[in-house]
Amino acid sequence: MLRGANDFFLEEVERSMHDSLCVIKRVLESNAVVPGGGSVEVGLSIFLDDYARTLGTREQLAIAEFSEALQIIPKTLAINAAKDATDLIAKLRVFHNAA
Repeated sequence: MLRGANDFFLEEVERSMHDSLCVIKRVLESNAVVPGGGSVEVGLSIFLDDYARTLGTREQLAIAEFSEALQIIPKTLAINAAKDATDLIAKLRVFHNAA
C-alpha cells in the first residue's frame, strides 16, 4: 500500500518499488551481483594506468588520458548524489587496489 501527495509521485514510487523487486528477483535467480556506481570504470581506469606505465612511447599518454576520462562517470554519479566526488573516487581506488 502506497500513499503520496499526488498521482505523479505515486507513479514514481510504484515504479521504484517495481524496479527494486525486479532487482531482488534477478539476484535471487542468478545468485550474483554486478557492481555499479562507477566501480567498473574505476577498475578499468586503474588497470589502464598500470598498463600505461609499462609503455615507453607516446601511446602511454593516450592511454593515461583515456583512463582519466573513464573517471568522469563515477564523478558525475557522485555529484548527482550530492556526494564529494574526489573522496568517493579515492575510496573506490583504495577498494580496487586492496581487492
